[in-house]
Amino acid sequence: MSSGLIPLFPLNVVVFPRTALPLHIFEERYKEMVGNAIRDNSEFGIVLAQEDGIVNAGCTVVVEKVTQMYPDGRMDIVTRGRRRFEIQSLNEEKDYLQAEVTFFDDDDLSQTPHEVRDQALSYYQDLSRLGAGREAGEPDLQDPQLSFQLAQAVPDLNFLSGLLRHRSETARLQELNGYLAQYIPRQQAIERVKTLAPTNGHGAKPSGI
Repeated sequence: MSSGLIPLFPLNVVVFPRTALPLHIFEERYKEMVGNAIRDNSEFGIVLAQEDGIVNAGCTVVVEKVTQMYPDGRMDIVTRGRRRFEIQSLNEEKDYLQAEVTFFDDDDLSQTPHEVRDQALSYYQDLSRLGAGREAGEPDLQDPQLSFQLAQAVPDLNFLSGLLRHRSETARLQELNGYLAQYIPRQQAIERVKTLAPTNGHGAKPSGI
């Protein structure tokens, strides 16, 4: 496992390797950080920000595209996840946070059972029908770590942060299937209530609405 010092960008988001993350950069310190990354074609780390600090694992991103530059230096960019890491120590020498990190990847490289993968894809299709999958976009089915593509549609950041740390594709897909087996029926029930709520139970809106 390699290691190094990287800039950190704490955000209320979890990003995975090879998944896209659009960002609006407006704080001065992050304008500098992102500007350096664009100039040097280098990575910076996205870590999940919580009320009591940051989690100690994240994923680096590279800037794929600058979609908009504003006169005051703000910018809209599209980044893409690259490498997962664990934080070893923090460095506060610059205006933005940096960290000494150790990079990691999967330890378990065994082939995922077809039924586990097929179940995850079926759940993803269910999510797409609920709208969540469409926001995440079409998954890359050739990605050997398909779980990262499918997990983009899940809104639970704590669950996603735990998934990021898993070093087995099979374990990630099993975790994802277990989560979605409970999450999807709840969301389907919510959608049914939303559909029925404006009516009086007979397909018509109640009087006075």
